[in-house]
Amino acid sequence: MSIAENIAQVRASIAAAAREAGRDPGEILLVGASKMNDAAACREAVAAGIDALGENRVQEMTAKLAENAYAGAPLHFIGHLQRNKVKQVAGKADLIQSVGSLELLDEIEKTAARLETVQDILLEVNIGQEAAKSGFPPAEVLSAAQAALERSHVRTLGLMAIPPADASREENLRYFDKVRALFIDMNEKLFHNGLQHLSMGMSGDYQDAIRAGATMVRVGTAIFGSRHYT
Repeated sequence: MSIAENIAQVRASIAAAAREAGRDPGEILLVGASKMNDAAACREAVAAGIDALGENRVQEMTAKLAENAYAGAPLHFIGHLQRNKVKQVAGKADLIQSVGSLELLDEIEKTAARLETVQDILLEVNIGQEAAKSGFPPAEVLSAAQAALERSHVRTLGLMAIPPADASREENLRYFDKVRALFIDMNEKLFHNGLQHLSMGMSGDYQDAIRAGATMVRVGTAIFGSRHYT
């Protein structure tokens, strides 16, 4: 199937999951996770009406920007971001989804200030509290959001989370529910219910994430096909 046909199929699945949860399918944003796919594939996804494209790797994102791969769709950075690479991403990505430490938050603030811009971000939650994964522990999300509010060159739009890769479906559902509870609490206490995005769910679990309240899903394989790692 073509990328356009895959996007249509994913959107149909999104709509079905949203309706099951009594939600409007139009409130779910589809981010095409385009890691290891070339500029032509990105352009095909844009032409098919993808809501945004998401990149995991700074070097790959930079190369594709030079090829105008994302023209016509917002660009999100969705992977782990090192502080020494922030200057290559801030001001170029419309949304940085993976802000998981105060040190990274400060680096984005400094870079955005130099660019005289405001960088939109999501705070990443390490919902499984995995030692090898970045993200704020659940107990620190509220204080991290408060810290972000005190910085004038970042704007927090919501939360992002990735459950542990080896989690069962039942465990995944519990993780999604926990992130949604954190989102609601943070939204009510600090943002006057103005937060826009709860980014949860990938190719294997985006329907469950939508049923749990996700407003944004990051789908790669189901759109672009299997990645071939070397």
